[in-house]
Amino acid sequence: MDNNRLQEELMMERKKRLEYEQKYMSVIDHNLDPIITVNRKGRIAYANTAVHKAFGYRLKELSGRAIIDLIGDDKVGDFKSFLSRSFSGESIEMEGILFFHKRGQYLSAYVITIPVSVRGEIREIHLILRDTSYHNKNNERLLFLSYHDQLTGLWNRRAMKEHFNADAEYAIRSDEKLSLIHLDLDRFNTINDSIGRNGADEILKRVADRIKIVCPKEGKLYRNGGDEYIILLQNHSIEKTEKLTQQILSDFTKPFYFNHQEYFLSSSIGISVYPDDGTSLEELLQKAEQAVRYVKERGRSHYRFYREEMNTSFTDAALMEAHLRRAIEFNELELHYQPQVNLQTGEIDSFEALLRWNNRKFGFVSPAEFIPLAEESGLIHSIGDWVLEIVCRQLKEWQDKQFRPVRIAVNISSKQFRTGAFAEKAKNIIRKHGIHPSSFEVEITETALMYMKDTLSTLQKLKEIGVTISVDDFGTGYSSLSYLKQYPIDIIKIDRSFIKDIELDEKNEAIAKTIINLAHSLGMQVIAEGVEKDLQAKILREADCHKAQGFLFSKAIPASEIVEKYFT
Repeated sequence: MDNNRLQEELMMERKKRLEYEQKYMSVIDHNLDPIITVNRKGRIAYANTAVHKAFGYRLKELSGRAIIDLIGDDKVGDFKSFLSRSFSGESIEMEGILFFHKRGQYLSAYVITIPVSVRGEIREIHLILRDTSYHNKNNERLLFLSYHDQLTGLWNRRAMKEHFNADAEYAIRSDEKLSLIHLDLDRFNTINDSIGRNGADEILKRVADRIKIVCPKEGKLYRNGGDEYIILLQNHSIEKTEKLTQQILSDFTKPFYFNHQEYFLSSSIGISVYPDDGTSLEELLQKAEQAVRYVKERGRSHYRFYREEMNTSFTDAALMEAHLRRAIEFNELELHYQPQVNLQTGEIDSFEALLRWNNRKFGFVSPAEFIPLAEESGLIHSIGDWVLEIVCRQLKEWQDKQFRPVRIAVNISSKQFRTGAFAEKAKNIIRKHGIHPSSFEVEITETALMYMKDTLSTLQKLKEIGVTISVDDFGTGYSSLSYLKQYPIDIIKIDRSFIKDIELDEKNEAIAKTIINLAHSLGMQVIAEGVEKDLQAKILREADCHKAQGFLFSKAIPASEIVEKYFT
């Protein structure tokens, strides 16, 4: 009795399997698209009836034949690579394949692959072929446009949704991760304002081309609209994802060209991982966007993986102070240098040192967030000493390598400046490293000038050493103009608030020109900060402003990039 029941169960199982196979083959046989099944040896195992209608072959004429024999010679190499990627588990596509018709001519075909996995092993692949020769070109073009961004030619959001379902299914089946990398251009509106919509579109296309170069074969690149790009990355470890992201950020340090002019962009990147951070595309996109916002709030031009704490802002001042106290010890502080460009000659012989903090737990923290805390807590003194040491060490290194002479400006906090020991400290560090004193520039704010007695004494000692002195953010403080006459000041820096909209705001233009004329009259140099547009630079140049710095020329960059860009 048990034997009979077992036999019945086996028969039912075979019947179900047969029914499943018939359904599976029915999908293949009745498909309107030509489908050819290829085994791992590259030979044709099956072809549906649509293949005969499109290309003239019946199954018996193709069975056992090498698929490569039907491909045009100029595409054989590309097609072999295409097959290899497909047998590794990718569902991919290829346009412009020349497929040999039985009548003797080659037809241009569009091919999509579907890997056939049996117990985790790719045994075969289905090739779905579509004739894209002349009579079908219009339809294929419409199909292409429906899945691609018209400006850059990249996949669009619709394609991403369809691809994600297949990629997620493959990730689960193969027990792999799927990374979603969200790349957002920083302050791209300045490009729009500077070169207009058409010019900005050209830059967006150049950005797409640059990302495509480094995007691996396991990745799919999409334009998510506006100035956002998405990469879906299969089979990548966290380490490999980080390496790719770092490569993209590194490539963004190189300029983009439009109409023979350099434009510099940076990008903020957020990463979410399937299935750790979510199982739907919308959820992963949302998490990656949160990571992007987190990066932008902490200085931009970096990347972060999504974490739960990104849902809350970094508002715990006590915790921030605790981390800031260990920043030097853990090598979390770094100096970047922003070039100051001679507006008449285009030459660069001076830079401003700007402090960056990349915290081990919270990532990049904005200077606007941690500098006030450093001043309030008294940490500004130890951090300031560290900055002086690093700048002098950097100048010494460039001096020993016999690079052309340059000057580096360092922002000095008014609290640090008024200790009474600053001049002696600067003198000792300069002597210790043996640098030219004039290559070291001390930047003080206007508010420091208010403390007449202490400030004058310190400035006079610095001038005796030979240090260059500049007043930062000029025009925003409360000092009297008479201070400029009494203090030994070499340079006035026009605050960025007067440069912003200088091409539109007559008052800002008048103030900037007045400061320039004042500096000339007193025998001082003048530097404009925050220059972001060509027209702003033109107005300043015509007003005889000596130098300018800002994103129009370059963001602040690491010392290694300074050497590469300006000394080699």
